Amino acid sequence: MAPGAEASSGASMAATRLELNLMRLLSRCEALAAERRDPEEWRLEKYVAALEDMLRELKKQASKPAPELLNEYTRKVDFLKGLLEAEKLSSSTEKALANQLLAPGRTPTTAKERIPATKTVHLQTKARCTGQMRSELLGTVRPELNIRKRKGFTSDEKQSAVELDAVLQHHQDMQEKLAEEMLSLARSLKNNTLAAQNVIKQDNQTLTHSLRMADQNFEKLKDESDRLEQHAKKSVNWLLWIMLIVVCFIFISMILFIRIFPKLK
Repeated sequence: MAPGAEASSGASMAATRLELNLMRLLSRCEALAAERRDPEEWRLEKYVAALEDMLRELKKQASKPAPELLNEYTRKVDFLKGLLEAEKLSSSTEKALANQLLAPGRTPTTAKERIPATKTVHLQTKARCTGQMRSELLGTVRPELNIRKRKGFTSDEKQSAVELDAVLQHHQDMQEKLAEEMLSLARSLKNNTLAAQNVIKQDNQTLTHSLRMADQNFEKLKDESDRLEQHAKKSVNWLLWIMLIVVCFIFISMILFIRIFPKLK
């Protein structure tokens, strides 16, 4: 085997091995993200950093996977990274908003999965953040938090209520804005439809007028043709009679000429 072929084969094997390692580590990270972790857990963050390094190396390889597969790997790594950043936020409302903006993977990482693991993690995290927000608002917090002073608890509860009101107001504003945009689009579509109907109506009127004028011109042309034909027939009849009269006159004149001037002997 030539040295160039050996180098190409080695690069392909290295890229395939790197991709397999990336898939294994990605599956491990998804499993860790689905578990209830201790706040001091450090493995997932280190694993995600290693995933980023492996993904960068995979993109630099000559025999890298298809662009769609690379985009899916990037999407999952970005999801895990965003999940870690959201967990570092202090407020449950901020966590809920941050998790709402995350985009999980679209395809399973391994053949054993029916639903993408990142999508399951996303749903679990959203449910966990919603439960934390409900617990803060209803006052059903953990026992160790009840040791705080009543004043501090009341201020936290008010702050959570204000944050929830802000989130609800934000969603309501977005819905109102979306409704206004849909109404504006509907009005624009209606105006365009009416304008198109007016143009079509005018075109139909112009076409009808043109057809009417064409019919009138055809009738006039037919009448003129009939009149011209009759006139031609009359002219032919008069000419025929004139020619007959001239022929008869010439014939009679010849007979008279012969009678008056007899044949010379």
